[in-house]
Amino acid sequence: MIGKIVKGIAGEYFVHVENEGIYTCKAKGVFRHKNMKPLVGDNVSIDVLSKENMTGNIIDICERKNQLIRPAVANIDQTLVVFAAKSPMPNRNLLDRFLVMMESQDMESILCFNKCDLIQNEEINDLKKTYELAGYKVLLISVYDNDGIDEVKALLKGKTTSLAGPSGVGKSSLINMIVPDAVMETGDISRKIERGKHTTRHSEIFSLGDNTYLLDTPGFSSIYTCECEKEELKYYFPEIYKYEGECRFNGCVHVNEPDCAVKMAVLNGNIGQSRYENYLSFYEEIKNRKKY
Repeated sequence: MIGKIVKGIAGEYFVHVENEGIYTCKAKGVFRHKNMKPLVGDNVSIDVLSKENMTGNIIDICERKNQLIRPAVANIDQTLVVFAAKSPMPNRNLLDRFLVMMESQDMESILCFNKCDLIQNEEINDLKKTYELAGYKVLLISVYDNDGIDEVKALLKGKTTSLAGPSGVGKSSLINMIVPDAVMETGDISRKIERGKHTTRHSEIFSLGDNTYLLDTPGFSSIYTCECEKEELKYYFPEIYKYEGECRFNGCVHVNEPDCAVKMAVLNGNIGQSRYENYLSFYEEIKNRKKY
């Protein structure tokens, strides 16, 4: 029987099997010998121990399409990064750190700014322009007003999406608007994985039907810059990488060099000022880190 791991806690794995429900499973010792650990998002084969009690053993892990390091999940098609447009104000430094991390793992990110009912148009338009110039799809929504939720659902359809963002931005409220039908469809998933009893501390996946899954990950409040060389950082800012080869000097890192196409693009408004400032900040951080 094939299913998808939707949550794992302390050696127990909750495996969603289509048209069956959630099986509570243990992983066979063979995985430890292979130095493999089942991850949320893994498609697995299970050996059913009791249909009545919905228990089983994981006997095989299907080949992974991809694997993220932070959060530790597998087989993700895209990440929906949720920040509040206001209350709290978006921390662009934190957002850019997360985007760099996703770019370094070759993961597509969609930006979703919630609470747009609390902010003036010119403020939100600056946010939208900055990240659209960077090449990202940007959604402006309000869970409170139910505005933009259908657009979110359309982008989730047929994909496995990781939902990520800091605490307090309305992620749980967004999930509650998207997931209710799926919770009913998958039976006792709420009781089994204790949804709603605490803030998310573990990654967990919800089946929305039609091969559509939404993975909720713990809120992040701080992220280290990616484990890359300072010269590689430019590849993880899409709007900066776009100008590769157009600077006066080959190998330009767009910091102190003259006749730099990236710095000119910032002056012309074709690269967001905050994005470039964060690029410089991360560059210095990596440079200083490598000294120690």
